[in-house]
Amino acid sequence: MTTATKALLVIDVQRGFDKPVWGPRNNPGAEANIKALVDAYQERGLPIVLVHHDSVKPGSSLQPGQEGNHFKPELDGVRADLVFGKKVNSAFHGDVDLDGWLKTRGITSFVLAGIQTNFCCETTARVGGNLGYDVTFALDATFTFDLAGPDGGVLTADELSKATATNLHGGGFATVTSTKEILANL
Repeated sequence: MTTATKALLVIDVQRGFDKPVWGPRNNPGAEANIKALVDAYQERGLPIVLVHHDSVKPGSSLQPGQEGNHFKPELDGVRADLVFGKKVNSAFHGDVDLDGWLKTRGITSFVLAGIQTNFCCETTARVGGNLGYDVTFALDATFTFDLAGPDGGVLTADELSKATATNLHGGGFATVTSTKEILANL
């Protein structure tokens, strides 16, 4: 078992995020980039972890048993090494001990992609960084939605994505890069 193994964590790539209730989103190329990462990891036999959000909020399209809880078509046929649900933002606080699973396999680093950039992806990256993992954040393999703040002002999805990149980079939680760069160095 090698300590240089780098897993791919794919967070919440679920059909429920296609509902108009979420509002305007950014990065229409995110799904293609997610698929490119998944395909590359799968071709090389590298570990892939798929996480889905199991909302406990009444009426949420991400609740278990709802069509929206299912993974998007880009993940069809993926042979994941681990699949589990979570009810909070961080995949490290899900239905499985992700930290223990990674450590048991000698995995010390991971690439992160998925939905939403500034919530579950950023939170998982922060916790992973705090736990000592070498986190690579594939910014262009994530997307998010416009969001209103406490003053009623709205930040666009692009602004939120930029803030996430700045938070992760500036805080030393992750290396923020592109799918193309990750694939070139895989």
